[in-house]
Amino acid sequence: MHFAFVSIPAYGHVNPTLPLVAELVSRGHRVTYFTSTDFEPRIRRAGAAFRASGGNWLASLPGLGGGQRPPAHVMLPIMTKVFEDIRSSFPALVELLRQDPPDAVCFDAMTLSGSMAAEKIGAPAIALLPTYATNEHFSLRTLMPAPPPGSADEMAKVRMAMGRLLAEFAAEQGVRTPRMFDGPPAPFNIVFIPREFQPMGETFDDRFRFVGPSVGGRDDDGEWIREGTGPLLFISLGTTPLNCQPDFFKMCLDAFGGGGWDVAMAVGEQTSVADLGTIAPNVRIRPFFPQLQVLRQAAVFITHAGMNSTMEALYFAVPMLAVPQQPEQAATARRLEELGLGRRLAAEEVTPEALRAGVDALHADAQVRRNVAAMSDIVRNAGGSAAAADAIEAHVRHGAGRFGNVG
Repeated sequence: MHFAFVSIPAYGHVNPTLPLVAELVSRGHRVTYFTSTDFEPRIRRAGAAFRASGGNWLASLPGLGGGQRPPAHVMLPIMTKVFEDIRSSFPALVELLRQDPPDAVCFDAMTLSGSMAAEKIGAPAIALLPTYATNEHFSLRTLMPAPPPGSADEMAKVRMAMGRLLAEFAAEQGVRTPRMFDGPPAPFNIVFIPREFQPMGETFDDRFRFVGPSVGGRDDDGEWIREGTGPLLFISLGTTPLNCQPDFFKMCLDAFGGGGWDVAMAVGEQTSVADLGTIAPNVRIRPFFPQLQVLRQAAVFITHAGMNSTMEALYFAVPMLAVPQQPEQAATARRLEELGLGRRLAAEEVTPEALRAGVDALHADAQVRRNVAAMSDIVRNAGGSAAAADAIEAHVRHGAGRFGNVG
């Protein structure tokens, strides 16, 4: 069979799909992957054919203070840029799909063009969800914090403008408006988290297959040799410009520099190491570390609580101190605390003292370690890429007609 994959240009959305791509290719299927050129090497290593589609508009996003949601005056230009990118890239995407028709279009659930392209060419649509799923009983909107005082009306206007832009474009293309937060994004949905981590997981029916993360295939992300002898503390706020927080990294240096922790701190490409001040001998700093290699040995992980990082930490049974940078990450930080898998610090609570106290408490908490070990077993046994490939094959061969297309 031939599968088309379509994704926005974000590591947290592309990376979870690559083990599935590799699994499908190993079974003799053909995969064509559409996203920005930044991800071409990774996609080709997974065995897929790469097709450039859209620009990397995420790279131009502005940085925000920790835990802040993008204000209305920032969100509207961002979404306008997204729709400009869709308008320019969508016709070429559809044409390429028509020239080489896939048996199904597997699209990242946040990738608006994916479901529209599937409907446009009449192919089964399969949504790939790297984070929480939405159905008639649960919506990610319910986990989002309320907008700051005085900004609710402005945010409502932005949502209306975004909805209007999307509906107008869908109408121009003769397809239905994609769902975002008001129901399942596709008739069949692959969710890269275990059901036990999904809020109201028991309400999700056979339109959803919770397969958990697939950890593997990224050991060539770089070399890393551990240098210290103390317990390993890994610190990372992810890969997007929105998570560039030099002040936070300085607080981490104040909290752990010269102490008993062996520290590996990833600061991203937007933070200059020279601007962070004196680096103690027990701290190693890089723009990025090979995260899977580090998590295999980490005792505690200070994380932004992005879902990709969260699932990888749970896979390796690493307790987390969550310092969320965006609303969805704040929801995951709360979920970690609810399930006894870690602790969270709100933006206004972050100080060197709070960071040090939180990490030390997690390291000493035997119950948290037991909870994380139990969730690690669940994550490892959720099925991963093999289960996802089984589900997709079965859906295309037997179930696509029953489910139909997005509606």
